[in-house]
Amino acid sequence: MEYSLTRTDVAVIVAYFGAMLVIGWRAMRNIRNQEDFFLGGRRFGKWIQVFAAFGQGTSAESAVGMTTLVRTNGASGIWSTLAGGLFFMPIFWLTSVWYRRMRTLTLADFFTERYGSRSMAGFYSLFQAVFFMIVAALGLSAMSKTIAAMTVKPVAELSAEQLAEYNQAIELERLEHMDFSLMSTQQEQRLDELRLLGVRKEFPRINERMFIVCVAAFVLVYAALGGLEAAFVTDLIQSVFIILMSLLLIPFAMMRVNEVYGTTGFLGPFEVMHQRFPQSFFEVWGSPNVLDFTWHWIAVMAILGMLNVGIQANQMVLCGSAKDELTARVGLTLGMFLKRYFTVVWGFVAMITALLYGSTVKNPDYIWGYATRDLLGPLGIGLVGLMIACMVAALMSTADALMITSSGLLTNNVYRPLFPRFSEKHYLLVGRVFGGFYILGAVLIATQYQRVFSLMKLIWVFNCVVAASFWLGMLWRRATVYGAWSSISVTAVFTVLLPLLAPAFPGVRTNPYLAKTTLPASASRVYTAVEADVEQRALELTEFDQRVHEGPPPTRPQPLTLGETFTKTFTLPKKSIFWEEDLALIDGRLRGRGMLKVELVLLDWLGVDLARNSHSLNETISLLFRLIVPFGTLICISMLTRRDDEHRLNRFYAKMKTPVAIDPASDRQQVELSMQSPRRFDSSKLFPNSNWEFQKWSKDDAVGVSLSCVGVLGCVLLLYLAVTLGSRA
Repeated sequence: MEYSLTRTDVAVIVAYFGAMLVIGWRAMRNIRNQEDFFLGGRRFGKWIQVFAAFGQGTSAESAVGMTTLVRTNGASGIWSTLAGGLFFMPIFWLTSVWYRRMRTLTLADFFTERYGSRSMAGFYSLFQAVFFMIVAALGLSAMSKTIAAMTVKPVAELSAEQLAEYNQAIELERLEHMDFSLMSTQQEQRLDELRLLGVRKEFPRINERMFIVCVAAFVLVYAALGGLEAAFVTDLIQSVFIILMSLLLIPFAMMRVNEVYGTTGFLGPFEVMHQRFPQSFFEVWGSPNVLDFTWHWIAVMAILGMLNVGIQANQMVLCGSAKDELTARVGLTLGMFLKRYFTVVWGFVAMITALLYGSTVKNPDYIWGYATRDLLGPLGIGLVGLMIACMVAALMSTADALMITSSGLLTNNVYRPLFPRFSEKHYLLVGRVFGGFYILGAVLIATQYQRVFSLMKLIWVFNCVVAASFWLGMLWRRATVYGAWSSISVTAVFTVLLPLLAPAFPGVRTNPYLAKTTLPASASRVYTAVEADVEQRALELTEFDQRVHEGPPPTRPQPLTLGETFTKTFTLPKKSIFWEEDLALIDGRLRGRGMLKVELVLLDWLGVDLARNSHSLNETISLLFRLIVPFGTLICISMLTRRDDEHRLNRFYAKMKTPVAIDPASDRQQVELSMQSPRRFDSSKLFPNSNWEFQKWSKDDAVGVSLSCVGVLGCVLLLYLAVTLGSRA
């Protein structure tokens, strides 16, 4: 379907951008110092905090990435995203207090106060700035692909080269839907070849890179004007747009399903999904379609997720800007729960759009945009423009706050220690300049990484470099500055520097040794035939009868009937062991894509036969390396080195145990009392006279954690209903 933006669409987009600029301009008048610019004067209430947390945790890739996962892995794709963050939700209620009680301008100041190391604070600041560039790049990439999908060329307009690639994509799609046990040898070889070629089916009209640059420039302008206040106020508005984005397609998609398949009512689309998709599509656990998301991968990823989120510098900006501790707790916890519940909503949208367009759109990153133009475009009332504004809002709600966070880190923990005698006005200007560098870095990364899911996997593990130094620094007095530096250095070398830099050397990406793959495998499952299975078997029989001249075929299968029990064999394709983004066939040579998994190369050199492992098991081993090495290194080196200055530790932990008073003068007085009597709150320690700083739960702690657990169960129930509603099983 072809679609061009109407005047109404354009008017909606222009109105949205204009409103954001006005907010940025008005917020600029309230900025008098760095605390106003970077933390909004610490005066935000619960509603602002809730939607700021939701907006920062949600970007354009949240919906688009979910569509990709569901299109590729079925309903298990929803669970893989949800499980990684859902089960540590109660932890947010406990840790949100930490950031407010630090009473610092940035989270990098933690390393100065706890370890007495300004250089560590500077390193952390630079490291987090790069991390946030990757996060923003992910949103920019997802947004550009979705909007590009609204302008995909029709087949009639493709060039000869594009048409040839399009036909290859159609062939790949047909082969991937076949039962592996019914394939000929030639078909198996052709399937492997087409997968390595990475052929496309969609070719957009717009220049995705230029669009990324334009949106990034706009984010820079309004966030640089108004600072965190502009970012948080616009986050409130943009969160409404994100919710609109999440819900806008649902009624139109459900009506289209009822129209196409002749069903009626609310349950009609659910029933059609269970008729048209095979049972394997709805397997949350143990799906044969899933390579990356086994239970052990999810378990390790959940632990890493909890540890990595805790060290993100925007946690300080979010919770540290709240007017009191309860506001920080409610804002962060409810905002994150809002994201988890909408994750299920995005999963449902992904399932219903996969039903309508899964066979039409080869690139799953494009499905959301294609659905928008097909479902909303014909109405001609500006809904496509509204969806574009929503996608941009989803991006900007994350990018603006992260820009402020990054510029705050670089200004206060890198620039100011080097140039300490300038005015507040000077540092505000420097902060705005650093914001520009941040946006530029995000654009460069977004234009280099083309796959949304690849960027998602990168940010999941990036913060493991500094996670151990933060968590053990908060909870273990025995953690030393030497242990922290050792942990950071070793982990950075093996998980970031070598994986990124080693492939830059000539011949590394095409080295035959690094082209090793897991062994091909197959899996069989027993299902009850639905309409999709009956139709697929009919196509397989046609294929079977057409290739009898190729040699002795396997036994001809029998036609399926509805409700019949049958066994289906799935092929689990070979996957690269050492390359994050698998292998590609370029100019007749296999070439590794993405980062190099150095830890798996080392294990292979030591004689571990990784080829016999499943891809998910190798991925789990890689994640365990990022968990064990940083924490193990810090603990070992700390035990072998002298303790940090006891006076500094006493002052740090005394401040962290002092509740925040709403009145700033009263709060300063309470902190001073704790500084004079560092053992003032030692009665709250769970393990008295030990090096562990775990605290006894208060009533607020227990109530908040209990309610959070109820929220977790509610989210699991919502997922269960989304996957099983309409099933006759």
